[in-house]
Amino acid sequence: MKFAVIQFPGSNCDQDCVASINGLDGLHAEYVWHKETSLDDFDAIILPGGFAYGDYLRCGAIARFSPIMKAVIRDARAGKLVLGTCNGFQILCEAGLLPGALVRNRSLRFVCDMVTTRVEVDDSLFTHDCPKGTLFRLPVAHGEGCFYAERERLRELDANQQVILRYADREGRVAPEANPNGSIENIAGICNREGNVFGLMPHPDRASDARLGSADGAKIFRSMMQTIAASRATSASERAKRVA
Repeated sequence: MKFAVIQFPGSNCDQDCVASINGLDGLHAEYVWHKETSLDDFDAIILPGGFAYGDYLRCGAIARFSPIMKAVIRDARAGKLVLGTCNGFQILCEAGLLPGALVRNRSLRFVCDMVTTRVEVDDSLFTHDCPKGTLFRLPVAHGEGCFYAERERLRELDANQQVILRYADREGRVAPEANPNGSIENIAGICNREGNVFGLMPHPDRASDARLGSADGAKIFRSMMQTIAASRATSASERAKRVA
């Protein structure tokens, strides 16, 4: 399975993503420069962390207009898996693929730390074999990672099970002191209504090897692999029925 890791001017976690994905059996990641216009050869898309276009105007605001984003949006709407981490999450929100916005941390300080997140949705496309309540230890490194959405939108996110991860303490309690950036309702990651686009501020790419302090991030990449494999099997079965 081939994963595209998009490189924008200012991306600095693209190498982390490629190394993490290529370290997992059955997965292969390649860099795709932001001026490309097609992602047809890939099974999934990764928007990595960093400072795309120097975060000028606001985080992700310029990257949203890169040529490659037309292909990202087109493929996302067609059902392809798209994962945005940190700056990638910000770009997904700016592009309208995810609701809400990422704003300045409530502390007004850059946060670099290891945090605990709690899985909020049983067996999502990005959390297979991770029942609700599963805890992930993942690193964060951002200055504008505070998720915000209007109350009506938050109700929709909860009702549609679009909140995939929340910041929690080591016992799994969603508490204010476990929130590193002031995100509303401790939200660390959300998906679109269809479930195939996932954005999160923590870095699974930096937590895919136990030698780095956690291998929990690899569960997200492996889950994507399971989702793609299941989709292929379903497509093959449908083709076989039509032929029969």
